Amino acid sequence: MKYEIKKFRDGQVAAEILEAGNLEVRIRGNSYEDLFAIAAIKEAWDADNSMNKTATACLTIYCLIGQRSDRRFNPKESFDLKVIANFINSMGFDKVEILHPHSPISLALIKNARKLSHFPYVQKTFHAIGNPVLVSPDAGAYKTTHEIAEKLGADLVPSNKVRVDGAPQISIQGDVKGKDCLIVDDLADGGRTFKYLAAALKEQGAAKVYLYVTHAQFNYGFDELKETIDHVYCTNSYKDIEDEFVTQYKVD
Repeated sequence: MKYEIKKFRDGQVAAEILEAGNLEVRIRGNSYEDLFAIAAIKEAWDADNSMNKTATACLTIYCLIGQRSDRRFNPKESFDLKVIANFINSMGFDKVEILHPHSPISLALIKNARKLSHFPYVQKTFHAIGNPVLVSPDAGAYKTTHEIAEKLGADLVPSNKVRVDGAPQISIQGDVKGKDCLIVDDLADGGRTFKYLAAALKEQGAAKVYLYVTHAQFNYGFDELKETIDHVYCTNSYKDIEDEFVTQYKVD
């Protein structure tokens, strides 16, 4: 099924269905404009398929906006992921696929949602580097990284970060001396945490340190990464990056 999105000068988005059939929308989904584009497509498709009870609609979101706002951080603040999920739910998709969501809360809040695994991209990275040691950047990422290490037959070194007087203190729980290391995480808004982690790994003798993130936002701190990280691997789920420092995998 084909559709077309039009954007007017005032920012309005509109959709037109060009070909009948089951609906498959694949979109980055990292802006509110994307959400309104999805809604316009689904509304047009619903109108075109009002008498077709067998047609199905699937939405694939590669980088869900607001996925880190998976709770109400303060009593008087909005629960942003819930607002976004309610908007997506109002569209009534039969299936919603989300690439490497930040937490299970996204899948719990969005109806008919399922996770698209980032494992194929980590696997490509792992083989491209040549069987590095995997490093989980914090306690929250350990379980997922452990599962990947088991699938790859790779060694895993956990790390953890705590703040002491506002400064990050990083502990490495394993031997990395003379080894290439690959930090694996879901999202990089900035690069400072990874910069400090890579520095700690090299202080303990790591030969090289690489970074894989599925959602490479890098809204700040990108240049700082080059001080301690040897190369970045990521998908283009959030944006396209033209830089020799980055190897990027296309998601669609």
